[in-house]
Amino acid sequence: MRFFPRSAFGQTVFLIGIMLLINQVVSYLSVAFYVIKPSTQQISHLVAKQVRLALPATATNPELQQAIAAHFQQATQVRVFDEQQALREGLAEASYYGYFSQQLSDELQQQAEVRISQTDSFIFWVRPDLEQDLWVRVPLAGLDEASFPLLTFYLLMIGALSVLGGWTLARHLNRPLQKLQQAALQVGRGEFPPPLSEQEGATEILAVTKAFNYMAQGIRQLEEDRALLMAGVSHDLRTPLTRIRLASEMMSESDAWIRDGIINDIEDMNAIIDQFIDYLRHHKQEEPQLLDLNELVRDLVQAEQVQQRQILTYLDPALPLVALRRLAMKRMLNNLLENALRYSEGDIEISTGYERAAKWLYLEVRDHGPGIPEHKMQAMFSPFVQGDEARGSGGSGLGLAIIKKIVAMHHGEVRLHNHAKGGLVVTVSLPLKSPQ
Repeated sequence: MRFFPRSAFGQTVFLIGIMLLINQVVSYLSVAFYVIKPSTQQISHLVAKQVRLALPATATNPELQQAIAAHFQQATQVRVFDEQQALREGLAEASYYGYFSQQLSDELQQQAEVRISQTDSFIFWVRPDLEQDLWVRVPLAGLDEASFPLLTFYLLMIGALSVLGGWTLARHLNRPLQKLQQAALQVGRGEFPPPLSEQEGATEILAVTKAFNYMAQGIRQLEEDRALLMAGVSHDLRTPLTRIRLASEMMSESDAWIRDGIINDIEDMNAIIDQFIDYLRHHKQEEPQLLDLNELVRDLVQAEQVQQRQILTYLDPALPLVALRRLAMKRMLNNLLENALRYSEGDIEISTGYERAAKWLYLEVRDHGPGIPEHKMQAMFSPFVQGDEARGSGGSGLGLAIIKKIVAMHHGEVRLHNHAKGGLVVTVSLPLKSPQ
């Protein structure tokens, strides 16, 4: 069912609305069959009696007929007209009612026609015999037509208030779930929000909230322990590496090739340690500020010109300022450019743009290397995964993982695709809203 809501809130309101609709239909039918129908039958019975009383007066001699008609008219305001008189008295403005016609026909035991008009009160025009042009005018005082629309209005108001009450109840029940969803998204981005209130919502939701708080606290503790462990390991590794480098630099010139190899290995190990620390670093501690993404790109390109590689930039001059964490974004841009320089020999292209309709900024970095197989692209964002088959080896496999972590912290997205003319394109999309 495509029209059936998928959220718990929407489903709750939808089901309450369906139940109330069924209840309203049953109520309306009950009122129609057990209140309105008996009332109309009683009205028909009353009108039939008035007609029976009026008709015998037309069967006597003229003098007696006039006397009876005058007395009857004065007492009941019921009058008998021929068709021409009836048309002049208001029959032309009356509307035909098949339901009352059938009921009067049953009461009078002959085919009758009923028309009803309304001025200050309801007037029933009854033609007791379809073969005669004789009409009986029966005014009924006290029959208020507004009673039926009032009933409809009452039922609609009850339904509307019931739906409003159901919507309020569903909103109250789902508010803790919405807070739980937002907190789960924050934990997924590596952030740790304060514990959720364990006093709001039904008992089942409270149980889920308590379990989530316990889980979030455990994840936070694991993250802190991991960062402490990695920082300690990195510090302890750098000390012997430093001693090895000092010892290697004291080697004789005849062993220069051994010395240079050791120094290069030590620099690679230091770079890998730096990447580990970057991956574990809590960039959330840095406050976001309004920055020009183009300016960050220009600074990066200017710093990388020492690589003697051509870096082409296509920057959108109308790019708006966006709330970013400067150090984190510089680290992300640096990793993007390092990957492009490491795995390609040709020019590097960097472009920026602004999707005004969606209010997203985008940054694209394209190299002219061998690219990455399609089936490996998603796995490339996982830590310690490298595209060795297509792009060679080297590094720790944390570059794209760090990029994804920083982009996710800014509520953005990062995608990979192979260019039609060769090379890999990395696209980073960032929303204009400030990261929280």
